[in-house]
Amino acid sequence: MTYITLLLLASITFTTRYLFLEGKLPIRLGPNIRCLLSFSGPAVLTAIFIPILFIHQQQLDISMSNAYLWGGLAASIAAYKTSSVYWTIALGTGLFLLTGMFF
Repeated sequence: MTYITLLLLASITFTTRYLFLEGKLPIRLGPNIRCLLSFSGPAVLTAIFIPILFIHQQQLDISMSNAYLWGGLAASIAAYKTSSVYWTIALGTGLFLLTGMFF
């Protein structure tokens, strides 16, 4: 039963991706749909990282000792200033580790 479920999910995922990525198919998205889909990436990433930054042990944690918050703040500033993925990861992770050692 598990293999059937995995095969079905894989085929559904492949089919939905293939329809949009194959250039020879006559399916084209309109400009309104393309504009709406451009917000899906940031929305999903925000839904993932906000609970990681602010919620610990089922409570809101906005204290100065929150290493996740400091790392996220450093990563946000680095991403804005440098536009480099490497600097963003390095500075965010570095400040997260330093804050975790001292608090």
